[in-house]
Amino acid sequence: MAGGDVLTTLSRDELEAEVLRLRAILDRAGIEPGSVGTPVDAASPDGARDLAAALDASRTALAQSEARQRAIFDSAVDVAMIVTDLDGTVTNWNSGAERAMGWTGAEMRGQGVDRIFAPEDRAQGCVPREMRQALRDGRASDDRWHLRKDGERFWASSELMPLRDGGGGPIGFVKILRDRTGEHLAGIALRAVEDRYRLAARATNDAIWDWDLATDAVLWNEALARSYGYALAGVAPTGAWWIARIHPDDRDRIERSIHAVIDGTATSWTDEYRFCRADGSYAPVLDRGHVIRDAEGRAVRMIGAMLDLTGLREAETALRASEERFRTILDTVEAAFAIVEVKFDADDRPVDYRFVEANPAFEREAGVNLRGKWVTEFAPDLEPFWFETYGRVARTREPTTFESYAEAFKRWFDVRAVPVGQPDDRQIAIIFNDVTARRDAEERLRASEALARENVERVQLALAAGAIIGTWHWDIPADRFTVDEGFARAFGLDPALGREGIPLAQIVAPVHPDDQAALAAAMNEAIARGGAYAHQYRVRRADGHYSWIEANGRVDHGPDGTPLSFPGVLLDVEERRTVEQERDRAIAQLRALAGTLEQRVSERTAELMQAEEQLRQSQKMEAVGQLTGGLAHDFNNLLAGISGSLELMNARIGQGRLAEIDKYMVAAQGATRRAAALTHRLLAFSRRQTLDPKATDVNALIGGMTELIQRTVGPSVQIDTVCLPDLWPALVDPSQLENALLNLCINARDAMPDGGRITIETGHRRIDRPAAQRQDMPEGHYLALAVSDTGTGMPPEVIAKAFDPFFTTKPLGQGTGLGLSMIYGFAKQSGGQVRIHSKEGEGTTVSIYLPRHRGAAERDEAPAEQGLRPIAEAGETVLVVDDEPTVRMLVADVLGDLGYTAIEAADGGGGLSVLQSDARIDLLVTDVGLPGGLNGRQMADAARVSRPHLKVLFITGFAENALLSNGQLEPGMAVLTKPFAVDVLATRIRELIGA
Repeated sequence: MAGGDVLTTLSRDELEAEVLRLRAILDRAGIEPGSVGTPVDAASPDGARDLAAALDASRTALAQSEARQRAIFDSAVDVAMIVTDLDGTVTNWNSGAERAMGWTGAEMRGQGVDRIFAPEDRAQGCVPREMRQALRDGRASDDRWHLRKDGERFWASSELMPLRDGGGGPIGFVKILRDRTGEHLAGIALRAVEDRYRLAARATNDAIWDWDLATDAVLWNEALARSYGYALAGVAPTGAWWIARIHPDDRDRIERSIHAVIDGTATSWTDEYRFCRADGSYAPVLDRGHVIRDAEGRAVRMIGAMLDLTGLREAETALRASEERFRTILDTVEAAFAIVEVKFDADDRPVDYRFVEANPAFEREAGVNLRGKWVTEFAPDLEPFWFETYGRVARTREPTTFESYAEAFKRWFDVRAVPVGQPDDRQIAIIFNDVTARRDAEERLRASEALARENVERVQLALAAGAIIGTWHWDIPADRFTVDEGFARAFGLDPALGREGIPLAQIVAPVHPDDQAALAAAMNEAIARGGAYAHQYRVRRADGHYSWIEANGRVDHGPDGTPLSFPGVLLDVEERRTVEQERDRAIAQLRALAGTLEQRVSERTAELMQAEEQLRQSQKMEAVGQLTGGLAHDFNNLLAGISGSLELMNARIGQGRLAEIDKYMVAAQGATRRAAALTHRLLAFSRRQTLDPKATDVNALIGGMTELIQRTVGPSVQIDTVCLPDLWPALVDPSQLENALLNLCINARDAMPDGGRITIETGHRRIDRPAAQRQDMPEGHYLALAVSDTGTGMPPEVIAKAFDPFFTTKPLGQGTGLGLSMIYGFAKQSGGQVRIHSKEGEGTTVSIYLPRHRGAAERDEAPAEQGLRPIAEAGETVLVVDDEPTVRMLVADVLGDLGYTAIEAADGGGGLSVLQSDARIDLLVTDVGLPGGLNGRQMADAARVSRPHLKVLFITGFAENALLSNGQLEPGMAVLTKPFAVDVLATRIRELIGA
């Protein structure tokens, strides 16, 4: 239908309203109403047609304007444009809004515009408030956070403007947003940096300066006033003012160094100098600056900070002083201190620890320089407890304090362990004290207290039984007796006075007059000498009768010998005195009746005792005679062989018959070895032999001797060995142990004349304190070597004498009684014990107990090298000290063959003179027993004062044990028993000097 047809159907009022509406549209489109035709009368038919034509032209122009506006609206992709109605419902949504917020136009049309606002803004009514402001002011601007479709926030600047109709009435709103998130965040960051700079410049003690190199203007922060005393208002803001305050001796250097940076290409500058404070003093400072350059690389600005080093320097000085004091304390304190690093295995178990630091007290306790060493290097058998405890402190960082016994050191330690350093360092500090003496004292105190409790219990039992009728305690300096009720009753005293204290004069008043002098003498004698006191006397009771009592007490003296206290008890001896008087009368009568008989019995008894003593002396002399006769016989045979061989060798050499010399030499050497073995047996019997203890595998020693023992005891005796696997080593002379084992097996064979079985057994034994006291040996761990037989056994009276010298059960001429005595002497000398268990008819077991050695057994030494080849280095010198010229000559010749220079001395004084001189001495070879009052050990000890690393070889045929520290030689010392083979002597010399 044509537009005219439509309009013809409208009333006049409707046509006029339509014209007004079209004019409003044309106004908004920027079209003048007259441009589409002249005014018409809409009521006439021609006017209606004209109006219709005008309307069509207006619609065409409006469509073109709307298309142009839509094109602009949709092409603004960098600006979000949102059109809403008056209620805030979205009616249009451009591509810029879709790009900025993610929703499409289809998704947003019909939705509330508050959807793009943050929840807190919606809750505060920001959307209606903006609409009211836009209607009132024509526009509303804001900057706030908005929401995207995915919930992300973005910062936007926006404007809200109202849309109005032709009459000026509002019909909706248009909102234009621009995403400003980047600028907003950058502004926040910049403000934060500026705030931090202002706070840092205000809070720091560094004097911060900003130097404009073009104008020479310098700005300072407030620290210039706080640290150096300059008020900012009075400071000239120039670089010249700053340079002028630098110490004259530092000024040229600083100017050169700072201008070298400014004029060069570097960007940073650092130097130290002295800066003048406002009071005229100089502060050491560390100044750092950063150069800012323009695009051409020219320095335009320099910003820096000046740090006052006064406090740091004072702290460093104090720290050095503190470290020196701390080091002095550590070096002088008696408490041991160390820092250790704990080592963990792959399973995080502590397995070792290394000493990072240790004070001298710690090293004295350990006996070795510990720095850098692992504890397993010098204490391989240290108990796992120490690793676990130190590892726990290193791992958990929790300190601990404990007391523990270290078996490796044989001592008790009070230990405090605390973590130090960083957790990953696994380091702890150890502070400990050797409390062995205190623990021993506490143990003795506990034993003493136990004994005291037992004594108190016995006293209480005695009081309950009536054996003790009272007790007292006398404070001698104060002369006050405190007594119990029993004592008070016995002396007829008031018990209340006894509790308060009574003087001696009041105590002795009830004593019988005839007994007072003797009582005073006994008490004075006890007070003068101290110790135990006992005296009997009569005392008057409350009923007036006298009765006999016995006073038993003890006088205790102070350290200066002053008598302090006199405690004691009273015993009722009235009945005992009566019995004793009756006994004395009966004895007197008996003696009177049998005086002559007693005299005869006494004389006969004396005769029998004299005869018994003569018999014992005769038996001893007989045994000594047997011994000396046998020794004389053996030594004569040996000396005949040696003397004869030497004479024949001399004769054959004179005759030139050298081919026959070897057999005489072999004969003489064999006789010498037998004589040495006989001498060693005598020394073992006397317990004065010189032992050569080594860490010995006793199981291996038994295995090596089994065949020899079997041949010795014969085929009628079966040998069984029961050796404990993993047997502890023993520190013992292996040759003497072999000799003892062989002797025990021979004794066992002799106890089985018809054959039998010998069992050799080894095992471990823990000897506790009671057992150690019974068996006369130290408490501890022992290796036991037992030899058992199935022979005749021994009665108790024989066992009691078995270790006595010269005692033997064998027929005359078949034994001297030295075998078991020698074994006993060897075991005791080795720190052990020997015990016999036997029953008649069942057999005997002899057990040798040897202390456990904590360490590995030594391997058998390789045979000595044959021949003496020179090995000495130039100038190596050996001092030989022996009072026997032949021995000196022999040793000097051996040394000469080895290439050493030998110096000889005949006694200890002469040897010590050489050792105290400046002469070079690489080894001391000395006898132990020397004439002149200074033995070999004393000479060596005196020499080691000035020559602490002097090596010493003792050569001795007889030596007291004390001279060799109970068989334990110090490092760098060795012993060689005379007589000795020349090749053995050479080997020992080479080993000691080459060690």
